[in-house]
Amino acid sequence: MTAKIIDTLAGKNVQPTPMRMLILEQFLLNTRALSLVDLEGFLPRADRSTIYRNLKFFVQKGLIHTVDEGSVAQHYALCPDACEEGAHLDTHPHFYCTSCKETICLSSLVIPSFRFPVKYRVEQVEMTA
Repeated sequence: MTAKIIDTLAGKNVQPTPMRMLILEQFLLNTRALSLVDLEGFLPRADRSTIYRNLKFFVQKGLIHTVDEGSVAQHYALCPDACEEGAHLDTHPHFYCTSCKETICLSSLVIPSFRFPVKYRVEQVEMTA
């Protein structure tokens, strides 16, 4: 697992510090989106602000993306390999289970394209079932 973590970080030009490796490991071990509180639980000796700074850095570098799943706490999930610094390609739906309160990426689901009026610019699309 350590080699995979180091390779993943190196692929995004991220220095593999021990904290970054521990945080990335949690994303690789979990298929669900994680919050800062989740990571604090997994890494009880880590400082909250250190985890938060690394999450923001990972988003910037294209390692993880934010997931707006309707709760107060921001959640994060692993990006596809094609995401790059400043160019996220994480336009996929997420599934939130109301029973277990977990959010997972549905990366393989194809989102249908929509034709919007020309004078409008689409910033966000939400789907509810």
